[in-house]
Formats: sequence, structure tokens, C-alpha cells
Amino acid sequence: MIRALMLAFVAALAACSKENSAQQNAPAPSAAPIKLGFIVKQPEEPWFQLEWQFADEAQKQFGFSLVKIGASDGERVLAAIDNLAAQGAQGFVICTPDVRLGPAIVARAKAKNLKLFTVDDRFLGVDGKPLEDVHYLGISASKIGASVGVALAAEQLKRGWTNDETGVIAVTFEELETAKERTDGAIEALVGSGFPAARIFKAPTQKSEIPAALDAVSALLTQHGDVKRWLVCGMNDNAVLGAVRALEGRGFGPDSVAGIGINGTDCIVELEKANPTGFCASVLLSARQHGYQTCEMLYRWIKDGVEPPLETRTTGVLITRANFKRVLKDQGITR
Repeated sequence: MIRALMLAFVAALAACSKENSAQQNAPAPSAAPIKLGFIVKQPEEPWFQLEWQFADEAQKQFGFSLVKIGASDGERVLAAIDNLAAQGAQGFVICTPDVRLGPAIVARAKAKNLKLFTVDDRFLGVDGKPLEDVHYLGISASKIGASVGVALAAEQLKRGWTNDETGVIAVTFEELETAKERTDGAIEALVGSGFPAARIFKAPTQKSEIPAALDAVSALLTQHGDVKRWLVCGMNDNAVLGAVRALEGRGFGPDSVAGIGINGTDCIVELEKANPTGFCASVLLSARQHGYQTCEMLYRWIKDGVEPPLETRTTGVLITRANFKRVLKDQGITR
């Protein structure tokens, strides 16, 4: 009897030893993947579609989970942040619909323990100054604007237009920092090239959309009926497209209008038209960097504790009817 009990005890010890050994050798359960959000203000716009496209590429490359949300006003932005927190996200990238929402977004992100990365438009504080302690990736707006001004000056020279017969329309949105830097840069470059400042006319808008630009430029044209040729710049492609449409309505065609936009994504249909229009070029921004790189930096910050620079700036490349197909392919926007 005693011998039987001893054998049973030895067998039990062996079984426990095997179970413990199996548990020690079993792979550890994998942690849940990192989840990131990407909030944009106008999800229907081609630029933001491209940012999401390249964010998806980063998701595939690094294995995190991505939640894409469109939020066109402050209420929707705060709801989106709450939504991400409820889903277990650890951070998000955002292009805010209003830069003045910056302090509220920062506060909500901190309350929800979410890391924050801003893209495209930089947050402003209650004093109207940029929130420089919030991580940001945006364009070198002044330099890109200056490149537009230089290209417009070259276009005027190529066409043989004199300053006396030519005017400049600058479609402005001066309440938005990056928009103001772009148009200021273009104007400064034009003046630096020798174009008279007195013949540069601003058409202020409150939205970066074609209808707003069209209305603003239509009002401006009634005051300057003596101008025979027009150079056009603006905060983005849509601002310049709206100006070109307004000019077309007054009888100005591609032989008397030269407009150069910024973004390079909202003008593709325009450049593809069989017959040229007054919109002749754009500075293509790097949607890949704005979508892919922001997500990569945010992911490494969360996963590895590698904090990204507080400020990262990107540049652009001039596209025209002659080269846009090749450049878009090179940039990974088209195949």
C-alpha cells in the first residue's frame, strides 16, 4: 500500500514537472497591436485621401492598427479623440479644422493619455502664437510660396508680358498661418524679381475652397478693369482654380492668365484637360511624408520611446502639363 502511494506521488511530481516545463517553453502571448488615429478636416479632399493612403502604407509596413476619422469642426474633433481613446488607441495624427482649437485638443489628448502629432496646419495658442511644444510636421510654407513667385516671374518673362499691362492676384487667407506664409512668400519673390508691389492685389477669403476664391476674385476684378494680363497665386490649388474660373467668366483665357497653385493634388484634372487653361502649374507637396512619416514617427515614439523632433518641415516640386504625369508616378501618387 505504502509502495503504491509512493509511486503515485512520484508520477504526480513528474506530471507537474512536465507541465511547468511546457509552460516555460510556450511562447508568451502576443501584445495587442499599437493603435493610432489619423484625423483630417476634409476627408473628401484629394490631399487628405493621399495622406490616408500613405498612412495605410505605414500601417502595413509597421503592423500597427489605424483608425481614420474625418472631423470638420471642433465638436467632431473632440468626439473623435474620445472615440479613439475608447477603442484603445495610444496616439493620433491630426489636421485640425481650426488651428485655434489647439489648446482644447492638447488638453483632451492629455486627459485621455494619447500622444499627439499635428500635421499640415499648426496649432495656435490663446495668444495667437504657434504652440511650439506640440509635435508638428508641415511644409516650409514661405519657401514654397517663394518658389511659386519665382515660377510666376519666369512665366511672365517667357510670355513677354510687361509690368504695365500685368497684374497679380493673390488669393489670401491670412488668418491661417501656413496660408499667409505661402502667399506672403510668393508676393515677396515677385517683388524681389522686379514686379511692382502696387500692381499686386489681394483677394481675401475665409475658406480654402474654389467657390470662396471665385467670389473674392470676381469682386476684385470689378475694380481693375484696366489690367490685360494676370498672374495668379494663392494658398493652394483650389484658391488658384477659383481665381482662374472667375477670370474665365470675365473673358480671360490661357493666353492672358498664368496661375500656379500649391498642393499639386487638387489640380490633376485641370492639367489633364485636352485644352490648356489659365492654371498652368502647381507646387506638388509631399503627401507621402505627411501621411507615412507622421505615422512612422508616432509609432516609434509609442513603441520604442523615440520622441520625434518638435518640428519637421517638407518641401515641394513644380509640376506642369509637361511633367506632372511622370512626377506623380515618381512620388507614388499614381502608378
